[in-house]
Amino acid sequence: MFRKLSAAAGLAAMPAFATAQEASPVAGEAGLSQAIADPAPAVIDVAQLALNDSGDTAWILAASALVLMMTLPGLGLFYGGLVRAKNFLSVLLQIGAVAAIASVLWIIIGYTLAFGDVSNGWLGDGRAWMLNDLGTLREGTTIPESAFVLFQMTFAVITPALMIGAWVDRARFGWVVAFCALWGLVVYAPVAHWMWGGGWLAGIGALDFAGGIVVHTTAGVSALVIALLLGRRKGFPGPAMLPHSPALTMAGAALLWVGWFGFNGGSALSATDDASSAIINTHLAASMASLVWILIERFSLGKPTSVGWATGAIAGLATITPAAGLVGPGGAIILGVLGAVTCYGAIQLIKQRLQIDDSLDVFAVHGVGGMLGSLLLAIFMAEGLGGVGFTDGGGMGVQFVAQAIGVGVVALWSAVGTTILALMVSLVLPMRVSADDEREGLDIANHGERAWDLN
Repeated sequence: MFRKLSAAAGLAAMPAFATAQEASPVAGEAGLSQAIADPAPAVIDVAQLALNDSGDTAWILAASALVLMMTLPGLGLFYGGLVRAKNFLSVLLQIGAVAAIASVLWIIIGYTLAFGDVSNGWLGDGRAWMLNDLGTLREGTTIPESAFVLFQMTFAVITPALMIGAWVDRARFGWVVAFCALWGLVVYAPVAHWMWGGGWLAGIGALDFAGGIVVHTTAGVSALVIALLLGRRKGFPGPAMLPHSPALTMAGAALLWVGWFGFNGGSALSATDDASSAIINTHLAASMASLVWILIERFSLGKPTSVGWATGAIAGLATITPAAGLVGPGGAIILGVLGAVTCYGAIQLIKQRLQIDDSLDVFAVHGVGGMLGSLLLAIFMAEGLGGVGFTDGGGMGVQFVAQAIGVGVVALWSAVGTTILALMVSLVLPMRVSADDEREGLDIANHGERAWDLN
């Protein structure tokens, strides 16, 4: 059941608010601006251990496992099925290696850059380097800070992994791992701090329930930049490079769909109506988007396809992510429809007209979907439309401006940071494999293995 949340209560459930390191215990009543202006101590006294809610903690641990499942194996199967057979293992290995290095770096330094104590609103301080000096509870929540670290780590893992879809078939493995390692610290961590760690974007009122800006905008824009820097695959544009296994893609999409319940529902940081409402909205948007996508295919191609269903579902999931806990079920359905139509159109524009080889449509689906949902939440969070309503005397127009600033600034930061990092790493490790390796396939050329022994 969707309860009618007050604006303050709805915001209190959001990562941009409840997860802010400096948010005070009364932030739900006073609003985000007061929480930023009147920070509370970063570490809570041990006596407050009794405030830990075991149910909330258990949910966040389970949600962390669900989000990691999205990356391993969900994203691997989804992307792997979409590429040609000769590159299947290379996609899985890139995702696995990126997930591993992102996890290690998150514990060493990434977490404290994103969620350390707020000093200037741009970057967290070094309090939690190597997880030193963690609080008993994460301020503003009822879960241990260690559980919060784990949950946020899974976001830091999947975000760079999403970009892999833009450069499949042609990027050099060493460059991929080195670039993604730096990208997580230079691009992702600061943006996470700006939105969810009490940084300056949260201060101006920009909202992002579960990652439309922090995850999908950063990954989508960065993926487009890399696709441009790398250039097109051999043979693109030309005869379609068809997926070698739509069945694996559907299986991966199904895992992503289920895992997304942890992604969005876990972002409530509590096992409450806030989490269940976010999960219901997530499911509705994905369901609607997948149906609309195959309907579009029926009229444009003559037949609905399994890959279309899977792509539509992901488009709906990306679009609802920033708004999952802020809108009502009606808003979620509309966002699913708009996400499918807009992302489908973006693919046609980027691939067909502009002929940019974003191989697996990372920008068109994740980037466009995430940015669309981030902007439209300013409309559908209105109480009259079933959302949680606005706070601090703001309204739809004020909220839309804050969202537009957040999307625009993060997109620009991602584009500039990605360009610099990609070229810098390429001075040591070339970005692209040789033409011969590309023709032979990266499984054999880079890793000496084949995914399928057809003999």
